[in-house]
This record gives sequence, structure tokens and C-alpha cells, in this order.
Amino acid sequence: MSDLKFIWFDFGGVLSPPIPALFEQYQVKTGLAPRVLQQAMSDVAEELGVPMLAPVESALLTEKEWGQRLELALRRRDPQIDLSRARLQTFGEHWFAGVPANAPLVAAVRALKRAGLRVGILTNNVVEWEQHWRAMVGLDEVVDLIVDSSREGTRKPEAAFFEVATARSGVSAADSLLIDDVAENIDAAVALGWQVLHFIDNHQALTQLQRLTGVNLLQPVGEPA
Repeated sequence: MSDLKFIWFDFGGVLSPPIPALFEQYQVKTGLAPRVLQQAMSDVAEELGVPMLAPVESALLTEKEWGQRLELALRRRDPQIDLSRARLQTFGEHWFAGVPANAPLVAAVRALKRAGLRVGILTNNVVEWEQHWRAMVGLDEVVDLIVDSSREGTRKPEAAFFEVATARSGVSAADSLLIDDVAENIDAAVALGWQVLHFIDNHQALTQLQRLTGVNLLQPVGEPA
């Protein structure tokens, strides 16, 4: 394996709790079952001929426009649906409210940076959600770069998005590592010559990352992050 010069962390499902857990928490807040909400997201995306979250992750729609379309999609499938607790036009604020970061992985970013490695966040995300998720992980003063799909008009697993990351970092694909929980993104990075770590759970990821970097990332709970 070649030298490792830049470590890129995904946000959703890596620096955040698992995506299924986020949908479950949103159900508690709104009463919307994950399958119902995901179907509406898919319906909106299909109208535009793109993957489920691409309308907002590639900034094809504003958060408000997307929320309006979500509401229409939900009501088309169930005219009696109760949306009284959902704030779909300001989705991100409600989605992230009360959600903690994945503390062990956030601590790993800090530890790697302290050890002298360059670190960044490579995320499919939404313009209007930026203030919420960046405050949640609290890494603005730590990471070297954040590359956000909604700012670039391209998203994982598209090759163009990875090319933005390597151009911005000045580090070749072969010397870049992507940590991501989505197999499709991992496969795309591999095809472009990146090093990869497919995130399954915290212990697995931290063990592999410690082995790759030689940085102690499995410190006992209570030690400085």
C-alpha cells in the first residue's frame, strides 16, 4: 500500500449516527415511518431522473422546494397522512435537532490531525443543512478541507466528485483514503485508484484505521479525544 497523505471521512453514517437510526429518530419527531418518507424521497427524485437524495445533495432543488415536493408526494400516496409534526420545508433543522455526532469517529479525526496527518470531510450534503451538521461534528477548526456535494454540483459516487477532492487537496488518488459506509461509494473510489476503508462499525473502522496509520485510535473512554 502506498503512502497515506490525506484521510477523507464521510459524514452521514460515519461522523453521524447510522442512517437507519437517523430515520428512526425522525419518525419519533414526526410520526413519519422511514419507508414512507424514503418512498416520498424516491418519488421526488424519480421526477427528476436522479438518485433518491440527489435533488438536494446536488442542489437541483432548494430545501424549501424539496420539502414542498415531499409533501405533495406523501399526500399523493396517502391523502389522509398526518404531517402536523413534520416541518418538511425546513427539513434539516428538524432532522438534526437533538442528534449527537459519532463521538469515537470525531475523536479519531482529531487524533489523526494531532499526529500530523491531513484530514477532511467528503460528504453528500445539502446547502441549507450545512450549519446544522458542521455544528454537530464540531470539526471546522480541525479538518483541512470539506468537500460538499451541494457546493460542487456533483456527488458520490460520481467520478467528478472524487476528482474535485484530489484537485482541492493536491494529493493523488493513490495517496488518499476514503472512509465511507456506502458500498457504492467505496467501489467508485476503488475504481479511481483510491485507498478505502468500508465503515461497518466503530470498532472495525478504528481498528483498521489504527493499523493503516499507526496512530492510537482505540484509547479507553475518558482519555482526551
